[in-house]
Amino acid sequence: MIREKPQGTDPKAQKKPGVRASITFPPTPYKALEEIAQQNKASLAWEARDAAERYVAESVEAPRPGEG
Repeated sequence: MIREKPQGTDPKAQKKPGVRASITFPPTPYKALEEIAQQNKASLAWEARDAAERYVAESVEAPRPGEG
C-alpha cells in the first residue's frame, strides 16, 4: 500500500511541539521501514511516526487479551 507523503506542514504539528526520541530498531524492522519509506518517497522517521500512531490507535480501540 502506497500512501502519499503529506504536503506542507500539518497545522496541528505547529500548535503542539513534538517530543524527540531516540529509538534503536532491530535490523529486520529497520530494513522494512527503510524499504517502505523508499516506496512511499517519505522519510524513515515519517514512516516510524505513522506506524507508532497506528499502533497506539489500534491498542486503544482493542484491549489486549486479559485486559478490560
